[in-house]
Amino acid sequence: MSRDQPRPQVVGDPSGPTYPFPIKLSGPVVKGFGRGSKELGIPTANIPLTGLSVGGHEDVESGIYYGWAGLDVSSDGNRTSESVPTGERIRGTVRPMVMSIGWNPFYKNSVRSVEVHILHKFDKDFYGVRMNLLILGFIRPEYDYVSKESLVEDIRTDIDVTRRSLEREAYARAKDTSYLLDFRDSAHENQTGT
Repeated sequence: MSRDQPRPQVVGDPSGPTYPFPIKLSGPVVKGFGRGSKELGIPTANIPLTGLSVGGHEDVESGIYYGWAGLDVSSDGNRTSESVPTGERIRGTVRPMVMSIGWNPFYKNSVRSVEVHILHKFDKDFYGVRMNLLILGFIRPEYDYVSKESLVEDIRTDIDVTRRSLEREAYARAKDTSYLLDFRDSAHENQTGT
Protein backbone atom coordinates (compact mmCIF):
# COMPACT_ATOMS: atom_id res chain seq x y z
CA MET A 1 0.00 0.00 0.00
CA SER A 2 1.33 3.40 -0.96
CA ARG A 3 0.64 6.54 1.06
CA ASP A 4 -0.71 8.07 -2.17
CA GLN A 5 -3.45 5.47 -2.56
CA PRO A 6 -6.79 5.62 -0.73
CA ARG A 7 -6.82 3.69 2.55
CA PRO A 8 -8.80 0.42 2.59
CA GLN A 9 -11.87 0.46 4.84
CA VAL A 10 -11.33 -3.17 5.96
CA VAL A 11 -8.17 -5.32 6.05
CA GLY A 12 -7.55 -9.05 6.38
CA ASP A 13 -8.84 -12.10 4.55
CA PRO A 14 -12.67 -12.27 4.79
CA SER A 15 -12.47 -15.93 5.86
CA GLY A 16 -10.32 -15.09 8.90
CA PRO A 17 -6.71 -14.53 9.92
CA THR A 18 -4.01 -16.12 7.74
CA TYR A 19 -0.43 -17.01 8.67
CA PRO A 20 1.38 -15.66 10.63
CA PHE A 21 -1.82 -14.57 12.38
CA PRO A 22 -3.06 -14.89 14.98
CA ILE A 23 0.00 -13.80 16.94
CA LYS A 24 -0.21 -14.01 20.72
CA LEU A 25 1.74 -11.48 22.74
CA SER A 26 1.58 -10.88 26.47
CA GLY A 27 3.18 -8.74 29.15
CA PRO A 28 2.60 -6.24 31.93
CA VAL A 29 1.50 -2.73 30.99
CA VAL A 30 4.47 -0.35 31.42
CA LYS A 31 4.97 3.39 31.09
CA GLY A 32 5.82 4.43 27.56
CA PHE A 33 7.10 7.68 26.13
CA GLY A 34 4.16 9.66 27.54
CA ARG A 35 2.99 10.92 24.15
CA GLY A 36 -0.20 8.95 23.47
CA SER A 37 -2.56 10.68 25.87
CA LYS A 38 -0.76 13.95 26.42
CA GLU A 39 0.33 14.89 22.90
CA LEU A 40 -1.94 12.93 20.62
CA GLY A 41 -5.11 12.43 22.66
CA ILE A 42 -4.86 8.69 21.90
CA PRO A 43 -3.77 6.83 25.06
CA THR A 44 -1.67 3.72 24.74
CA ALA A 45 -0.95 0.72 26.95
CA ASN A 46 2.62 -0.31 26.30
CA ILE A 47 4.29 -3.65 26.90
CA PRO A 48 8.01 -4.20 27.59
CA LEU A 49 10.51 -4.32 24.79
CA THR A 50 11.01 -8.03 25.45
CA GLY A 51 7.69 -8.45 23.64
CA LEU A 52 9.40 -7.45 20.43
CA SER A 53 10.21 -11.00 19.52
CA VAL A 54 6.47 -10.85 18.73
CA GLY A 55 5.28 -14.39 19.11
CA GLY A 56 8.70 -15.80 18.32
CA HIS A 57 8.87 -13.80 15.09
CA GLU A 58 12.08 -11.79 15.32
CA ASP A 59 11.44 -10.39 11.86
CA VAL A 60 7.90 -9.04 12.37
CA GLU A 61 7.43 -6.05 10.11
CA SER A 62 7.19 -2.64 11.72
CA GLY A 63 3.73 -1.23 11.22
CA ILE A 64 0.18 -1.01 12.46
CA TYR A 65 -1.74 -4.12 13.51
CA TYR A 66 -5.20 -4.88 14.91
CA GLY A 67 -6.87 -7.48 17.09
CA TRP A 68 -8.14 -8.02 20.62
CA ALA A 69 -6.63 -7.11 24.00
CA GLY A 70 -7.45 -8.93 27.21
CA LEU A 71 -6.73 -7.04 30.44
CA ASP A 72 -7.04 -8.15 34.03
CA VAL A 73 -9.07 -5.04 34.82
CA SER A 74 -12.78 -4.29 34.85
CA SER A 75 -14.25 -1.97 32.24
CA ASP A 76 -13.50 1.05 34.48
CA GLY A 77 -9.83 0.13 34.88
CA ASN A 78 -9.95 -1.46 38.36
CA ARG A 79 -7.84 -4.58 38.78
CA THR A 80 -9.83 -7.82 38.88
CA SER A 81 -6.97 -10.06 40.01
CA GLU A 82 -6.59 -8.62 43.50
CA SER A 83 -9.55 -10.57 44.89
CA VAL A 84 -9.04 -13.84 42.97
CA PRO A 85 -6.98 -16.71 44.49
CA THR A 86 -3.75 -17.58 42.64
CA GLY A 87 -4.20 -20.15 39.88
CA GLU A 88 -7.89 -19.44 39.27
CA ARG A 89 -9.05 -18.07 35.97
CA ILE A 90 -9.50 -14.34 36.13
CA ARG A 91 -12.37 -12.56 34.45
CA GLY A 92 -11.13 -9.28 33.08
CA THR A 93 -12.17 -7.37 30.02
CA VAL A 94 -11.58 -7.91 26.30
CA ARG A 95 -11.53 -4.90 23.98
CA PRO A 96 -10.62 -4.20 20.37
CA MET A 97 -7.13 -2.79 19.92
CA VAL A 98 -4.93 -1.22 17.29
CA MET A 99 -1.19 -1.28 17.86
CA SER A 100 2.07 0.07 16.55
CA ILE A 101 5.16 -2.08 16.42
CA GLY A 102 8.13 -0.06 15.31
CA TRP A 103 10.37 2.96 15.50
CA ASN A 104 7.77 5.75 15.27
CA PRO A 105 9.75 7.78 12.71
CA PHE A 106 7.81 10.99 13.42
CA TYR A 107 9.37 10.98 16.91
CA LYS A 108 12.75 9.63 15.77
CA ASN A 109 12.75 6.83 18.36
CA SER A 110 16.10 5.15 18.95
CA VAL A 111 14.42 1.89 20.08
CA ARG A 112 11.57 -0.16 18.69
CA SER A 113 8.40 -0.17 20.77
CA VAL A 114 5.05 -1.90 21.14
CA GLU A 115 2.27 0.65 21.74
CA VAL A 116 -1.33 -0.53 22.03
CA HIS A 117 -4.40 1.71 21.79
CA ILE A 118 -7.38 -0.05 23.35
CA LEU A 119 -10.68 1.07 21.82
CA HIS A 120 -12.29 1.86 25.17
CA LYS A 121 -12.03 4.81 27.54
CA PHE A 122 -10.80 3.70 30.95
CA ASP A 123 -11.24 5.92 34.01
CA LYS A 124 -7.66 5.47 35.18
CA ASP A 125 -4.23 4.12 34.29
CA PHE A 126 -3.49 0.45 34.91
CA TYR A 127 0.31 0.11 34.92
CA GLY A 128 1.52 -3.33 35.98
CA VAL A 129 -1.66 -5.08 34.83
CA ARG A 130 -1.15 -8.08 32.57
CA MET A 131 -2.30 -7.60 28.97
CA ASN A 132 -2.79 -10.46 26.50
CA LEU A 133 -2.88 -9.51 22.83
CA LEU A 134 -4.34 -11.55 20.01
CA ILE A 135 -3.03 -9.87 16.86
CA LEU A 136 -5.23 -10.77 13.91
CA GLY A 137 -3.89 -8.72 11.05
CA PHE A 138 -1.73 -6.01 9.52
CA ILE A 139 -3.17 -2.62 8.60
CA ARG A 140 -0.24 -0.71 7.11
CA PRO A 141 3.49 0.03 7.36
CA GLU A 142 4.66 2.76 9.71
CA TYR A 143 5.27 6.14 8.10
CA ASP A 144 6.97 9.39 8.94
CA TYR A 145 4.68 12.43 8.95
CA VAL A 146 5.06 16.09 8.10
CA SER A 147 2.91 17.13 11.06
CA LYS A 148 1.41 15.82 14.28
CA GLU A 149 -2.05 16.48 12.80
CA SER A 150 -1.40 14.15 9.84
CA LEU A 151 -0.15 11.46 12.25
CA VAL A 152 -3.31 11.76 14.38
CA GLU A 153 -5.50 11.68 11.26
CA ASP A 154 -3.87 8.41 10.14
CA ILE A 155 -4.23 6.90 13.64
CA ARG A 156 -7.94 7.81 13.62
CA THR A 157 -8.27 6.04 10.26
CA ASP A 158 -6.44 3.01 11.72
CA ILE A 159 -8.99 2.95 14.56
CA ASP A 160 -11.89 3.02 12.08
CA VAL A 161 -10.31 0.26 9.97
CA THR A 162 -9.82 -1.82 13.14
CA ARG A 163 -13.46 -1.48 14.19
CA ARG A 164 -14.77 -2.48 10.75
CA SER A 165 -12.27 -5.32 10.33
CA LEU A 166 -13.12 -6.84 13.72
CA GLU A 167 -16.89 -6.67 13.06
CA ARG A 168 -16.59 -9.53 10.55
CA GLU A 169 -17.66 -12.89 12.00
CA ALA A 170 -14.32 -14.68 11.64
CA TYR A 171 -12.58 -11.86 13.51
CA ALA A 172 -15.33 -11.10 16.04
CA ARG A 173 -15.30 -14.78 17.10
CA ALA A 174 -11.67 -14.43 18.19
CA LYS A 175 -12.81 -12.18 21.04
CA ASP A 176 -13.93 -15.35 22.87
CA THR A 177 -10.49 -17.02 22.73
CA SER A 178 -9.72 -18.26 26.27
CA TYR A 179 -6.11 -17.02 25.99
CA LEU A 180 -7.28 -13.40 26.22
CA LEU A 181 -8.59 -13.82 29.79
CA ASP A 182 -5.94 -16.19 31.13
CA PHE A 183 -3.58 -14.04 33.18
CA ARG A 184 -1.49 -16.67 34.96
CA ASP A 185 2.16 -15.83 34.24
CA SER A 186 2.98 -19.33 33.03
CA ALA A 187 -0.31 -19.89 31.21
CA HIS A 188 1.09 -19.23 27.76
CA GLU A 189 4.07 -18.20 25.74
CA ASN A 190 4.12 -15.58 22.99
CA GLN A 191 3.44 -17.40 19.73
CA THR A 192 2.26 -17.18 16.15
CA GLY A 193 -0.68 -18.87 14.51
CA THR A 194 -0.43 -22.05 12.53
